[in-house]
Amino acid sequence: MTRRSSIISLVHSIVFSFPPFSEPKNITMSSPLMNAAIYEEFGGPIRVQRIPVPRCPEDGILVQVMATGVCRSDWHGWKGHDGDIKEHGLPFCPGHEFSGVVVETGNLVRRLRKGDRVAVPFILSCGDCRYCLPPKNQPTICSQQIQPGFTQFGSYAEYVVVPRADRNVCHMPDAVTFVQAAALGCRFTTAYRALYQQGQLVLDQDANDSSSCTSVGVFGCGGVGLSCIMLAIAAARKKGQTPIIMAVDVSADALEMARSLGATHTVQVSPKASSIEISQAVKNAAKESFDGLDITLDAAGFITTSEAAVYSTRPGGRMVQVGLPFGAPAIPMGFVAGKEITIVGSHGFDGKEVLPNLLHLVQHGIVDPNQLVRAQVTLEQGCAALEAMDRESPLGMVVITDFTTSSSSQRSSRL
Repeated sequence: MTRRSSIISLVHSIVFSFPPFSEPKNITMSSPLMNAAIYEEFGGPIRVQRIPVPRCPEDGILVQVMATGVCRSDWHGWKGHDGDIKEHGLPFCPGHEFSGVVVETGNLVRRLRKGDRVAVPFILSCGDCRYCLPPKNQPTICSQQIQPGFTQFGSYAEYVVVPRADRNVCHMPDAVTFVQAAALGCRFTTAYRALYQQGQLVLDQDANDSSSCTSVGVFGCGGVGLSCIMLAIAAARKKGQTPIIMAVDVSADALEMARSLGATHTVQVSPKASSIEISQAVKNAAKESFDGLDITLDAAGFITTSEAAVYSTRPGGRMVQVGLPFGAPAIPMGFVAGKEITIVGSHGFDGKEVLPNLLHLVQHGIVDPNQLVRAQVTLEQGCAALEAMDRESPLGMVVITDFTTSSSSQRSSRL
């Protein structure tokens, strides 16, 4: 081998030993840099890096992120459990529940302007597929959906691009803070759809069937479960009701928080309890003349919680599967048929309808997501909090609000 070929071979080996930097599909890059949390292997270190600021797409906006939540779904993505992230490829930037300020708009955007304060749903539906269009009107299962933090780089960064902005992005009322809006972005919006839309709990105090639901059971008191409890309380207060709101979990701390948020009954169960044992504990807690709960929601996603939620539903009641299940629950279909129980799934939310409604509830003090926020942290601390979910299930929400690092005293300038 000649000296020249040896050098070429060495250069080639050096260049191609580094993983290629991949950005979201159909998004080009501009030259300014920003801080972003990046992992280059599933379950590997999440580090703050300087990467190019993504360029604003024609139908979208570039958002300066002011607050973004650290969510268990981000942990699942980081651990390699999410198919969309696998398809996108590594390295990757997580984050999907966020709010911020518009710093640039694409040529096709008409409804949004630079400087607007915005809340962003994590499902960006297309509006054109058969699921988005009438008569289905189910953008939550849009066949062409885009999801920041799953199908494209997410919001653990100073800036994030949001395609399909006119259709999906929501203006924030002045009375709602960035932290409150970010806290709504996944857990509250998911809970809203699960409880009010799929569970069909009526929020309107003028509804004719205001007495139709007198009990709600929430299995799993993480972020989504606690949000379900808060929304159930909000509905009860608007209608002047005092229903049973049952919280079920293995954690005494989670149940204490559930009760502080308004749960009327709490049931602590053993991690080894069977679904029958859990449902019996629910029955014991409700005491007299109990034949099941009007609406049950499995917000945990475990085999036993899913099955127990079914067993705990009253005849003619409704069970909502909102937690993403681990494993395959053995649903007692004979029980379901005999009791005429309705089982429905729930995934995400419609940004055009749900997010404005929730922002209205926050604006008028009916729901305050700050009750679930336990810490506001830096981007580096947010990375550590996500990695720590390997060892613990944190009570309450961590929100990243500071995107500077020790080596970067101010935010990158985009314009």
